[in-house]
Amino acid sequence: MAKKKLNNFFENFLSKDSLFADKKSMQVSFVPDEIDHRDEQINQIAQILAPALKLEKPSNLFIYGKTGTGKTLSVRYTTDNIHSVAKENNIPIKIVYINCKLKRVADTEYRLIAEIARFFGEEIPATGLPTDEVYKKFFAALDKEEQILILVLDEIDQLIAKTGDEIIYNLTRINSELTNSQISLVGISNDLMFANHIDPRVKSSLSEEELIFPPYNALQIQDILRKRTDVAFKKGVIHEGVIPKCAAYAAREHGDARRAIDLLRVAGELAERQNSATLEIHHIDEAEEKIERDRVIDVVTTQPKQFQMTLYSIFTIKHSLEGKKKTIFTGDVYDVYKHLCPQAGLRPITQRRLSDIIAELDMLGMINAKVISKGRFGRTREIQLAIPSHLLDKVKNLLGKELGFEK
Repeated sequence: MAKKKLNNFFENFLSKDSLFADKKSMQVSFVPDEIDHRDEQINQIAQILAPALKLEKPSNLFIYGKTGTGKTLSVRYTTDNIHSVAKENNIPIKIVYINCKLKRVADTEYRLIAEIARFFGEEIPATGLPTDEVYKKFFAALDKEEQILILVLDEIDQLIAKTGDEIIYNLTRINSELTNSQISLVGISNDLMFANHIDPRVKSSLSEEELIFPPYNALQIQDILRKRTDVAFKKGVIHEGVIPKCAAYAAREHGDARRAIDLLRVAGELAERQNSATLEIHHIDEAEEKIERDRVIDVVTTQPKQFQMTLYSIFTIKHSLEGKKKTIFTGDVYDVYKHLCPQAGLRPITQRRLSDIIAELDMLGMINAKVISKGRFGRTREIQLAIPSHLLDKVKNLLGKELGFEK
């Protein structure tokens, strides 16, 4: 595109009316003034964390529920209010929120503890110190004065998948080494089975209190969307039927309100690009296809190599069947996986660990893995790909490139 033509495009873009009134309110980080349909959960979080305002250590709290059920929003809403009250009353409470999915923040024990220590003013290099030394600096900074630290570890399952569960045990045992301060952990996970895969001693110390967030239903999602769109979009731009359609999509996806909000935002962006004065139902359909494509590609490219190899093995079996109606079991995947690993320079993991990965791929929506009993031969999983058919070839080629099978 020539420079003059590009300049004209940007000038025209500036002069166009936007469908949005406040687009920031459609972002994941936005915390509304009121959280709908989560009063019970917010009250429970508040009751558990309130002792911090009297400089008493709150119980460690573990929260889990599917994506988009309001876990992070409710925790941030509650801790923001605690922070506000503490500030007004000069109560020394620190609240540190860390998203454990972020690379270079929580992908190693060193980086996570360094990140928390930096919050207390410690200068920690990106690498180079022994991990024990980083812990000592963090302890010293935390224990300089009387205070309570509430450490929120969002997507804590991602942290443990990368670093192991010893780090959680270490964090829950810190209080015995502190004189002036105390630390309380809030772990948030989308994986309902996460706690079953960690060391029992870690589970008992982390899960002093547990809270489950149920999915939203379609009517609740409609209510959430209407209140959010009143702020986000200009009056009269959303066509009748858009919000119910959007809520129906999200309710089908296990009551994921975040997905519904994303869907509306992307639909609004697509409508603007098409110079439409209103956001209509067909924009929701187009946004759904775009989000699904982007989500699948994002999951495939960001997962560890062992995940990619497991999924590639399933693709390989599916391709070899060429339309034949044959069921794929965990054992079939493991046989192909073991054969392919050396070709990609990977060391094979055990079948039990591969079975865990298959369960996680199921949770991510890449496959459907139904557990079935084989009587005295134990249990296995019956596996089917759950990736939309129009994306299958693209995903297989992407996996091949990621693993070095295709150039």
